[in-house]
Order: sequence, then structure tokens, then C-alpha cells
Amino acid sequence: MADNPLDDMLCFSLYAASRSVSQAYRAVLAEHDITYPQFLVLVSLHQSGEASVGELGAMMHLDSGTLSPLLQRLESRGYLTRERRPGNERVVVVALTPEGVTLRREVIAAVDCLAAAYGIEPGELGALLATLQRITTNMTELTATRKAVS
Repeated sequence: MADNPLDDMLCFSLYAASRSVSQAYRAVLAEHDITYPQFLVLVSLHQSGEASVGELGAMMHLDSGTLSPLLQRLESRGYLTRERRPGNERVVVVALTPEGVTLRREVIAAVDCLAAAYGIEPGELGALLATLQRITTNMTELTATRKAVS
């Protein structure tokens, strides 16, 4: 048993790891004046080229009420555009501007310094990601079930 009884709890270890990773990213990203969720938007849009607000929210596990202000801040700084899809005005499509692509490149280079801090061997990464994704899926489903029962 660990000195701290919380250390024996999986939920606490996940929480503590998440907080420490977020703090490390926050420190590196502050140099570029962006937040971790804004960084995730840059990465997501770089991969897909463009995405609707709904698609982006699903990728990031964020609702539109949380995502929209974040996108507005990035748009006001010239890093992305938001446009209504022709033929379906309800859908807002988001894409990086050239300045957003440049920022993403700079930020990716900056966060590379964090990779070694994970302390994970390349062969372990796939299994860890699969486990974390399974936990996320299972907990999301459990939460939805609990909400439906209430």
C-alpha cells in the first residue's frame, strides 16, 4: 500500500496524471499565448483541413457552449475562420488560416519537449492509448446510462 491512500485509487491516478500533463502543457503553451483546448483545435483542424463545430466538439469531447467561445477567441486573433455551410446555414465550418497553420507548426515544435517526460517506451504507447480510450468510452457510456435513469 502506498503512503498516500489515494495513490491506490485508479481514478485518483488518472486525475493526478491529467492535472500534471495539463500543467506542463499550460507552461509550454503560455509562451505562445494559447490554451490547451486551443492547441487541440489547431491539431484537429490541421489533421482534417476543416471541420464543423459539431465534428470538432465530438473529436474534443466538448459541447458547443464550451467550444464556441474558444473558437471565437482563435478567430479574433486571426488563426481560424468560421463560416456557415452553403445550403445548410445551421452548420458552421471551421478552418485554419495561414497564420493558424504557422502557429500550429510553432506550437507542435514547442510541445515536442514534453514527449520524453511521459516516460513511455514507443512499444508501450499503443496499449496505453487503447486502454485510455476504452476507459473514456466506458465512462461516457456509464454516465449516459446513469443520466437516463435519473
